[in-house]
Amino acid sequence: MTDKINAFKNNIKDKKVSVIGIGVSNRPLIHFLAENGAVVTAHDKKTEQELGDAAQELIQKGIRLVLGEDYLNGIDGEIVFKTPGLRFDHPALTRARQNGAHITSEMEVFFELCPASIIAVTGSDGKTTTTTLIYKMLSEAGLKTYLGGNIGTPLLSRVEEMKESDYVVLELSSFQLHTMKTSPQVAVVTNITPNHLDYHKDYAEYIEAKKNILSFQNQDGTAVLNLDNEVTAGLVKEAKGRVMTFSKKHVSADIYFDGTDIFVSGKKVLAARDIQIPGQHNVENYMAAIGAVYTLVPEEVIPIVAKTFGGVEHRIELVRELGGVKYYNSSIDSSPNRTKNTLNVFSQPVVLIAGGKDKGIPYDEIGKPILDHVKTLILIGATSQVIYSAVKAEMDRQNKKIPVFFETDYEAAVRRAKDAAAPGDVVLLSNASTSFDMFRNFEERGNLFKELVNRL
Repeated sequence: MTDKINAFKNNIKDKKVSVIGIGVSNRPLIHFLAENGAVVTAHDKKTEQELGDAAQELIQKGIRLVLGEDYLNGIDGEIVFKTPGLRFDHPALTRARQNGAHITSEMEVFFELCPASIIAVTGSDGKTTTTTLIYKMLSEAGLKTYLGGNIGTPLLSRVEEMKESDYVVLELSSFQLHTMKTSPQVAVVTNITPNHLDYHKDYAEYIEAKKNILSFQNQDGTAVLNLDNEVTAGLVKEAKGRVMTFSKKHVSADIYFDGTDIFVSGKKVLAARDIQIPGQHNVENYMAAIGAVYTLVPEEVIPIVAKTFGGVEHRIELVRELGGVKYYNSSIDSSPNRTKNTLNVFSQPVVLIAGGKDKGIPYDEIGKPILDHVKTLILIGATSQVIYSAVKAEMDRQNKKIPVFFETDYEAAVRRAKDAAAPGDVVLLSNASTSFDMFRNFEERGNLFKELVNRL
């Protein structure tokens, strides 16, 4: 056990600690703090009944719960672990800070204590697939690797088992990066486009949060950056250490795709035909992953992973084929840009189910890709009208019409899609919006879609 971990455990012993959020990601943190002598209060908007067994388990361990609509009132911890989705300047946290509390997060403490090398990935699109690819490449090379951040297991509770020779691969959101004061040894930024503007004050703040992944690197750090994205290309000059660029347009990039193969410094390392997951955006994800691991793994590992990795659940996931129609779940598509990329994968006519919670981002550009690929559009959720407005404007521009249906529940939407599809078509769930109008997360949304499709 490192001196840092010992010092942290000694510091939290007998201290009052408040943890905001009792979701799956925070529960191991709560247990870790309590087991090391902290006096823990856990806060959550859900009621005891809604939390069910999770609440009972915490109560039995002597953890105080503050639940319901007023869960943020009276935060009294000397140390406060905030959930990523709660802004650092929320009035409740400001009050706690004024009362002398130290505000932090599970991820910030993990960065401080982790003895292993950290590779972290952020971006508006492609984070999860790129993070998973890096993890698989390192694991295939025989390196002890942990997967965490927005995916995998919360890692603070596992930090004691990690060694300096190990690797940690993290997917980090702008929420997590917003207040970070440490950067990973290897920072990957897949792309930056408008996103999460319901959380951030504006696009500029969102960009600054993403840039934090590089802000605290030194000359020993590595930045992997996309030259084809205006914002990430601009970060090249801000990087303090080694830079690995990737591109489908610029031959001068360190990692370049010529339309057929991926090259690193002029040497072919992967044929696109070996990549099992469909779509040009996944070629970019491979380039980003290669940039992160190229000096760490043997080259032959890269095609091995490409030929065997079938994709991440809820990302252009084939659910079933029924009556000559293929049903795909891409519930992860929480922005118009993601849905555009997903639609570009398919050459077949698409019956699209879209809509969800609005993140305050523009939808103007979704109209053209929908009209280019979609034969029938089925809209559901809070963004139905804003998506329809973009599609209607594009229909007027092109003097072209497609059928558009509005549904109030997913069972009706899936039935409508089945009726609209013909053999050779694709039925696609790609929401272009978050899930929080109807679901706890995109996984729950995707799982319901799969369940309904498998019942057909």
